[in-house]
Amino acid sequence: MSNHYQSLILSLIQQPTEQEWLEFKHNFHSPEEIGKRISALANGACLTGKKFGYLVFGVEDETHDIVGTSFNPKTKKAKGNEDLEHWLIERLSPKIHFTIHELQIDGKAVVLFEIPAATDTPVSFLHEPYIRIGSVTKLLKHYPDQSRKLWQNQADDWSAEICYEAALEDLDPHAIAVARQVFADKNKRLAEDIQDWDDITFLNKAKITIRGQITNTAIILLGLPESTYFLSPAQAHITWILKGVDGIEKDYEHFSSPFLLALDDVYKKIRNLNYRYMASGSLFPEEVKQYDPYIIREALSNAIGHQDYRLGGRITVVEKEDSTLLFQNSGEFIPKTIENVLLQDAPETSYRNPFLVNAMVNLNMMDTIGSGIKKMYQIQRKRFFPLPDYDLTHERVRVKITGKVLDQEYAKKLATVDNLTLHDIIALDKVQKGQAITEDEADALRKKSLIEGRKNSYMIAADIAKHTDQQAEYMLLKGLNEEYYEAAVIELLKQFGQASRSDFEKLLFNKLPDIMTDEQKFHKVKNLLQKMKKKNIIYFENKVWKLV
Repeated sequence: MSNHYQSLILSLIQQPTEQEWLEFKHNFHSPEEIGKRISALANGACLTGKKFGYLVFGVEDETHDIVGTSFNPKTKKAKGNEDLEHWLIERLSPKIHFTIHELQIDGKAVVLFEIPAATDTPVSFLHEPYIRIGSVTKLLKHYPDQSRKLWQNQADDWSAEICYEAALEDLDPHAIAVARQVFADKNKRLAEDIQDWDDITFLNKAKITIRGQITNTAIILLGLPESTYFLSPAQAHITWILKGVDGIEKDYEHFSSPFLLALDDVYKKIRNLNYRYMASGSLFPEEVKQYDPYIIREALSNAIGHQDYRLGGRITVVEKEDSTLLFQNSGEFIPKTIENVLLQDAPETSYRNPFLVNAMVNLNMMDTIGSGIKKMYQIQRKRFFPLPDYDLTHERVRVKITGKVLDQEYAKKLATVDNLTLHDIIALDKVQKGQAITEDEADALRKKSLIEGRKNSYMIAADIAKHTDQQAEYMLLKGLNEEYYEAAVIELLKQFGQASRSDFEKLLFNKLPDIMTDEQKFHKVKNLLQKMKKKNIIYFENKVWKLV
């Protein structure tokens, strides 16, 4: 067998460079260094389709010359005087059984670590997975593309996977008791039976465990804080952050499992202040909370249920003193667009964590699947508050909730305009916020005479402005007619005899539509002067403009 490994090493040193699955070392440096290399090489072998990764001591990494090593893995001790091999195995997750081979090649000692490729989960060392980028070992969490590929071989539903080393004792007894009560309240016909179930029977019936085995879902929803160890390298953490209007962080707190209890703990941290505004037709102010409790619960529950835990990120809740809440979770938005969720009558056909989502529905943490987001929009619309803002870029979902009225009269009166669908309301909400809309949305709004303007410069149409008492604002957006601008140019030249283009820019910039950018206004003035020149109204001479 030693001849086989000698031949293997001789073939490895023929590689032109070190690889994602291959690293050469001269001598031993530290147990931690080897642990990180084992994690990186196992993951690199998986990504490149190799059965094994290799760490070779006694080979110079620049020249690939066999130089020998003084490293003896059998006598080398780790921290606490523990045998090195056992120390490494205990700190790798999942535990992989690498083998160590000691050889002599041309009278020089060589040590070979043969490391099985990762299979259905990245290999971590001390709860952190590593990866090889070129010849450098890096943290996997900084490379989401590689991380995603490593998880592709895993079962379709990560949340249903079994934590084989976990037991009932790793779940929080108080969280289980709360779950029992919630489940009983939701299932009145089973209330008496539930009292006779032991914990495992209840957890199976609530579809949190599978045949008495602890799932990732059980750890997330009901696990003791220390039990999140079983999810590594995935995390089960929520971070709440309070920021001032200037964006500077003022306070924060971290929450771990059980998320069933953390849901209320995070809610209590949010400063849901009273907000007053004048209701239509009344001299008395209406007082409401800035954020409807349902919206907070639904937004946070969606983040928990749809988080891509395999990416190793945290769920964050950022509360800003400008009356906004921002919820963020990792992972692509599976329905692709928020309109797909809002405008279809049926729920989505697939979810990232179906086992987890079903368990959350059973524990009343989420509405019936597919209805929650639409209800959030309806609540904000009835309160005359801006609709939720979803940002689905960069492989994560961010939703911003605004807890105040931006334009109360506009919102109320717009709702009285006939033939406005939810789709129209959403698109118009974007236009009011200065956000981009699709060509299809623009076409639909144009057909109903709801918007005017060109692509990327849309504005609310005159008819809507009339309905909403925004005639003045409309004119600021639309600007004045060409005759007005020409008259202004002529008047300036009559007064002063001549003027440069910068003089006309100073004169006209504030009179051009507010919706135009400075660059667009620059070209508008330039084109106006050229048109007037063609009409033989003005002419250009010695770098100034004059009247004909």
